[in-house]
Amino acid sequence: MTAISQSDSTDSLDPAALERAVREAADAAGFSGTVRVTQHGKPLFTQSFGMASRRWAVPNTPDTRFRVASVSKTFTAVAVLQLVEQGRIGLDDALLDHVKAHIPRLDPRVTVRHALTMTSGIGDWFEESSENWEAEWAALTASHPLYLLRDNKDYVPLFVDKQAHFPPGERHLYNGAGYILLGLLIESVTGRTFEEVITEEVFARAGMSTAGFPALDELGPGIAEGYLATADSPTPYRTNHYATTPRAAADGGATCTAADLTAFNHALRHGRLLNEQTTRLALTPQVSEREEKIRGYQWMYGFGLTHILDDEANIVRWGHTGEEDGVSARLYHYPQYDLDVAVLGNTSWSAGDLGWAAHDAIVGT
Repeated sequence: MTAISQSDSTDSLDPAALERAVREAADAAGFSGTVRVTQHGKPLFTQSFGMASRRWAVPNTPDTRFRVASVSKTFTAVAVLQLVEQGRIGLDDALLDHVKAHIPRLDPRVTVRHALTMTSGIGDWFEESSENWEAEWAALTASHPLYLLRDNKDYVPLFVDKQAHFPPGERHLYNGAGYILLGLLIESVTGRTFEEVITEEVFARAGMSTAGFPALDELGPGIAEGYLATADSPTPYRTNHYATTPRAAADGGATCTAADLTAFNHALRHGRLLNEQTTRLALTPQVSEREEKIRGYQWMYGFGLTHILDDEANIVRWGHTGEEDGVSARLYHYPQYDLDVAVLGNTSWSAGDLGWAAHDAIVGT
């Protein structure tokens, strides 16, 4: 797989049309959040919409921090690749060797690589790909109070006894449990907490000055409240405090500004987080996510990144999505334009439309 040359089509980008497309999509959807677009690491525009706190009438601003849900998987993947780079673990190590204290019956054929690329086949703590995910989520939250899920180890009982979906390496299936185990691996190998490692080895090195791991029930400056639309309430929204996990874990939940996210993308591809060889590996697609094309693209997963490829197998975009109740996020990089797009929303399922509006304005529909 080859990245599109960054010099081919840069001049064809119309920043004004891109900004207009984002604003029109935000206005049409009543979007609440922030969109930031940078090129060559420099901001093209940042737009904020809606309210960070409906309770106190505080508007979102470019400095507002948002939970980013599964976008955080990319941070976990980088921390694991740093350990590979240092020779402290191997990509093809048995994952069991590093997490045996937490999950002693893990299939010894499951490797670190399998967990990173979501090809392990292990049962997930919540099966996001299920056709009945809404009912299954309601059943899970009824039987396992979300407020008890505060550390990576707290998730293990939710999947430790589940049957595998398929043998390791057979195919890709979206899986958060593998990333939970990678978080426990990071703690086992480093002797530090997962949050300490990500804060010091990823956030600090990338210049993500306001990124962190505040819990929903902790006070913190400039953090957007998450909101769920509801039809059976005196008000049209309620907060997500009882609808999602209070603390972040290795499979998602860090808190960042849009500027933090675009700084991460820039740092990753410019070698501030990994050396040249490992950076190249980190940005290389590894496995097909699905057989069929979506929107005309082949979709592949790598190490904490989804890549979409055109008919010539050129990488059009890489990045990650994030969704949880009251949280919606997109972080994308377009190699052809050396362009980064961060969309952070504080209402459910709200960032996707803006992400595609920006995409279509960048590459053409």
